[in-house]
Amino acid sequence: MTPDVFAPAMLGPVRLRNRTVKAATFEGRAPYGQVTDELIDYHLAVTRGGVGLTTVAYLAVAPEGRTHREQIVVGERTLGGLTRLADAIHESGAAIAGQVGHAGPVANGRSNGVQAISASRMPSPLSMQMIRSATEADLTRITRAYVDAARMLVRAGFDVLELHMAHSYLISSFLAPGLNRRKDGWGGSLSNRARLGRQVARAVRDEVGSDAAITAKVSVGDGFRGGVTTDEGIEYAQLLESDGTLDALQLSGGSSLMNPMYLFRGEAPVEEFAATMPLVVRLGMRTPVGRRFLKVYPFEEAYFRDKALRFRAAVSMPLMLLGGINRLDTMEQAMADGFEFVAMGRALLREPDLVDRLQSGRATAGVCIHCNRCMPTIYSGTRCPVVTPVRVSPVDR
Repeated sequence: MTPDVFAPAMLGPVRLRNRTVKAATFEGRAPYGQVTDELIDYHLAVTRGGVGLTTVAYLAVAPEGRTHREQIVVGERTLGGLTRLADAIHESGAAIAGQVGHAGPVANGRSNGVQAISASRMPSPLSMQMIRSATEADLTRITRAYVDAARMLVRAGFDVLELHMAHSYLISSFLAPGLNRRKDGWGGSLSNRARLGRQVARAVRDEVGSDAAITAKVSVGDGFRGGVTTDEGIEYAQLLESDGTLDALQLSGGSSLMNPMYLFRGEAPVEEFAATMPLVVRLGMRTPVGRRFLKVYPFEEAYFRDKALRFRAAVSMPLMLLGGINRLDTMEQAMADGFEFVAMGRALLREPDLVDRLQSGRATAGVCIHCNRCMPTIYSGTRCPVVTPVRVSPVDR
């Protein structure tokens, strides 16, 4: 029997009021690395609008793991604000996930004031610095940092921990053969390149047990030469399933470093995005080479579905379908295809109450036009620039 996308469902030990997930999209509302009222209101808008699970992005496990300095590093210093955020979401009737990650080569070392690290040494197009290769000591420290962050988020009341293993972030940089040129036990074969992700997932599960659901964002394809292919992504998913450490996988794609539009699809806002970058990067993006960085992929509904169906056939664990989900019939098709959850991003930026409207029959589809002009707003408060941002009334905090 095909599940009802709006009916309650279990995600590991966590009961969700429905099968809809607000995907992690960097909010740009923590200018001092702390939870703000604006960040809480941002998530309340979608949970009051009917979403079953909202995902806070991006929660770094270490200072050098931020994409830039205006991000939250999980720790004692940020625990109070994270608790306040979780409490507010629970009061709205929804569950809350924290996207836990280390940006690796996607981190801006100049902004962070800490040199970025990756699987292998490489130049950074973001900071115009060299990214150093992670040492054994780094990998031990970072694995421990994932564990510490996971336990801290459980203390704060988070229901779900989403481990970021895609988009050329640190774990993903180890998976991609074009970014991982190591000759040690962390490079070469897929089993070696998969070690860090599997090690982190095992360590986090051993730490939190059944106190929270644990998911991972993985790639159906990185979209660049030397990135994770669909075949390798499936093999990696099978390894994670065999470990038994995760409650679900969220299927994403693309690379924040090498090919971001592979994830987003639709129009490429080159001029708007360049305007948010430092001068050197801004000038580079206006060259023919820079313009190719933001490639144009025509938008189509559920654009990862075909690749995701290959994952569905290869693993039995719960899967979240992501990528261009805007319509009720798409959500129902995802349930018929055997996916357990649907994750939405831009559609909810445009209409935070879209889930309620779809469930009540007031709408059959969202109105997002996929212009992607929301992308350049991530540094000033992620929003849909087509409409006036929806503000929710404050709650007692």
